Amino acid sequence: MLSFAIQSILVVSIQSNLAALATSLQGDLFYDAAQVSHQTMRLAYSTDASVYQELPLAVCIPQDIADLKKLIVFARENQVSLIPRTAGTSLAGQVVGDGIVLDVSRFFNKILEVNVEERWARVQPGVIRDDLNAYLKPMGLMFGPETSTASRAMIGGMIGNNSSGLHSIVWGDTRQNLLSAEVLLDDASSVRFAALNEQEYFQKLSASNREGEIYRQINELISNKENLNAIQSGYPKKDITRRNTGYALDMLTDTTEPFNFCKLLAGSEGTIGIITEAKIKLMPLPPKEIGLLCVHFNDMVECMRGNVVALRNKPEASELVDKYILDFTVGHPTYQYNRFFIEGDPQALLIIEFRGDTVEEIQAKADKLKTELIQEGLGYAYPFILGTEQTNLVWDVRKAGLGLIRNLPGDSQPVNLIEDCAVSPEDLPDYVRDVQQLLAEEQVHASYYAHAGAGELHIEPFINLKTGHGKKQFRRILEKTTDLVLKYNGSLSGEHGDGRLRGEFIPKVLGEQVYQLLLEVKHIFDPKAVFNAKKIVDTPAMDTHLRYDKVTDAKQIKTYFDFTKSESILRLAEKCSGSGDCRKTEITGGTMCPSFMATRDEKDTTRARANMLRQFLTNSNQENRFDHEELKEVMDLCLSCKGCKTECPSSVDIAKMKAEFLQHYYDANGSSFRSKLIANFTQSQKLGSLVAPLYNFFATNGLTSSLIKQVAGFAPKRSLPKVYGTTLSKWANKQTPQPEKPKVYLYSDEFTNYNDTEIGITAFKLLTALGYDVLVPNLKESGRTFLSKGFVKKAKTIANANVDLGAAIISAETPLLGVEPSAIITFRDEYVDLVDSSKREKAVELAKHALMIDEFLVREIAAGKIHPEQFTAQPQKIKLHGHCYQKAFKLVDYTKQVLSFPQNYEVEVIPSGCCGMAGSFGYEKEHYEVSQKVAELVLFPALRKTGDEYVVAAAGTSCRHQIKDGLARKSYHPVEILYDALIKK
Repeated sequence: MLSFAIQSILVVSIQSNLAALATSLQGDLFYDAAQVSHQTMRLAYSTDASVYQELPLAVCIPQDIADLKKLIVFARENQVSLIPRTAGTSLAGQVVGDGIVLDVSRFFNKILEVNVEERWARVQPGVIRDDLNAYLKPMGLMFGPETSTASRAMIGGMIGNNSSGLHSIVWGDTRQNLLSAEVLLDDASSVRFAALNEQEYFQKLSASNREGEIYRQINELISNKENLNAIQSGYPKKDITRRNTGYALDMLTDTTEPFNFCKLLAGSEGTIGIITEAKIKLMPLPPKEIGLLCVHFNDMVECMRGNVVALRNKPEASELVDKYILDFTVGHPTYQYNRFFIEGDPQALLIIEFRGDTVEEIQAKADKLKTELIQEGLGYAYPFILGTEQTNLVWDVRKAGLGLIRNLPGDSQPVNLIEDCAVSPEDLPDYVRDVQQLLAEEQVHASYYAHAGAGELHIEPFINLKTGHGKKQFRRILEKTTDLVLKYNGSLSGEHGDGRLRGEFIPKVLGEQVYQLLLEVKHIFDPKAVFNAKKIVDTPAMDTHLRYDKVTDAKQIKTYFDFTKSESILRLAEKCSGSGDCRKTEITGGTMCPSFMATRDEKDTTRARANMLRQFLTNSNQENRFDHEELKEVMDLCLSCKGCKTECPSSVDIAKMKAEFLQHYYDANGSSFRSKLIANFTQSQKLGSLVAPLYNFFATNGLTSSLIKQVAGFAPKRSLPKVYGTTLSKWANKQTPQPEKPKVYLYSDEFTNYNDTEIGITAFKLLTALGYDVLVPNLKESGRTFLSKGFVKKAKTIANANVDLGAAIISAETPLLGVEPSAIITFRDEYVDLVDSSKREKAVELAKHALMIDEFLVREIAAGKIHPEQFTAQPQKIKLHGHCYQKAFKLVDYTKQVLSFPQNYEVEVIPSGCCGMAGSFGYEKEHYEVSQKVAELVLFPALRKTGDEYVVAAAGTSCRHQIKDGLARKSYHPVEILYDALIKK
């Protein structure tokens, strides 16, 4: 009882101290479990890309160095640990812990200086590697180290893990490219680590401050001959470039180079100080011509022998992709298109890159290697891929490996465990054979991929961590692999770090004497365990604090959508690997996650939403497991753009899960007036169309529209949609049938029927002029408004009715064509998983023939049924913005093709993501600001630069409305542009 009382006092005390700290910071501190927003943030930061999960004491978004110094002082005084975090893609649990997480990604993201002549840059730790290189490209420079997560990995995190990447055999690792760093020590003093000459080194030793103390103690440690002998004998072979086990004492004691604490800082995982600035080495852009020799093998060990031959030919990279990864690209909404170079069914694929100034140069290199491989009987197919566009598709398969294999069905999933062990490339064939035997004894399959050229394969065993047996295997496989690492004098970790996963086994691999030196290093820099405690040294047991310490029977979770294809909604949420593809910025491009791109808040990522669902569906004590305010909070800024369905390698469809969540939340708590109003949009527009002039007066009059918006909770700056004088259905019923012509059905969706009626009429006229008998079927609204607001039960009723109605008339010969992407794609996407099981086959068949009008026209053009002579030869320039759903389902190119069909029409696709409107999202008062931020990422700036000589094309009604409200510019549906281009008879 006494210990409990003392513990309670300590908890109250630390909460009180955190409250005081929060008032002193410029940034935000989230610590109060009683506040939903605080608890949401803590839960969002309880995981990374590893198998670990632990609720942090608090999460801080520091705004400046003064904040960081206050946090260090607080941590010392209150005996808590600070956990520096950037993108949170760590695979060994480096940023998971019970301390205070410091997310420096939002405010420490500036490129401070670039020296082109001397080839270096000064950057803050939150600068993203690919964004940095986009900035450097016009200068002809780049930062070399390239992780597969480079579109979101940040320099601070890359230093912490000493990241390498697929070109490391040529471009080096982060340590080799780190010149100096500004670091905060445990007393909150700021120091600069850099290369020192002899005089500078002795000056550091004689300093009377904390920095001098550290230099003296480290100097004493590495001057000891016994310690040096232990380091020399304990660390891996020097020809293994990826030596990243423990602290890099072997690098620090290398007397061939000037002393530089940056060697120790790189790979230290935030355990010895906080980086506030880094000076990094830059390199010239590589030769422009690129070619990939993609060697196919029937055996993994044979592939590793081929890798040895490849390395003799000095490639830029030699990377492995195995059959598991390749199989998961089949039918994948994105990566299916990347399979163009695959021949047969290889067990292993070696992607070998050559670069040069001419195609002939790299062709010669590839031919030489191919000849050598054939002579040695290695490989069976050798496609050679040229050109950046095509080679990027190949590399994307390799980079998506971690996410792709998360599509494996069942609870046995790929586990980051022995994926970071490295040996000499010459030892890889034997090492792989030994690992295969080890895993066979354990009766465990694994995926093998990644950095064959550097001797480091990401070998991920498939283990069920939800069972006691699986947890024992988890430990046992790593224990046995450490024996192999010792056998080949390899490195326990190569680029992913030790974290809390491998730290426990460092004494075995490096030797107990070296481990004691590592403990000394940690104590010298951080005696009070201020910085990222329990990582590398003094780690907890590697099989504790796992994500799956508590298990739920997913069958107990009843859902309205059918999640059978994903096994269950819980399993779909669990597919999130944490790789952070959803943290890309607008600079890298893509659609997923527009709200994160605008806010840069972790809670607004696909990853956070999936992890939050997983945690509550697993751990909730509520009868209705969805009934949690934290879930509502984390879903609030999801725009349901569908980008995650295809851009996430694991296809974690948050839009679908958000709709499911909202329905369950309404079941428990009811829904708001505004949500009901938006969901029933069709009914209000239907009534409005009966008195169109009066309705439009109220919608456009300043006084009445303001009142309507105020009552509805809409943003004052938004314009309300007007209704047309008639509906598309009524207008179409008056048209003369043309039964002698091929029949098509034009879907009169809820937006086209009442608001964008003129576009529907134009589409009807265009199809008629092109020789089709156009009918508007008697289908119901799509249900999109209900789905967007989470009224899944109502949407299900609509889906069932439309499938019954559509199945009777829609076929390959008589397709259903849509002009509004969000409506027609509902037939292809949600309906299949929403209708009653008895109607599922009909829904699947109907989905095949529900097409965007652009798709249909391109198909007909390809069949020779539509001819260029039918359109004007006058020139026209077009800027095209694709709707999110078009992007998610790879349909934008159809729009580009059809708009380019008139002889002199030039179409440029704006590299925008979501427009920010997203149906009702941009109307809602509290979401207006984020909506505008999303638009300002790419779309609005691009259109401001677009002159009047361009016509702006946008298929989505929301997109056109956003452009009108934000820029006072009219944009046109593609059918309007095509109809104008049509030569009228």
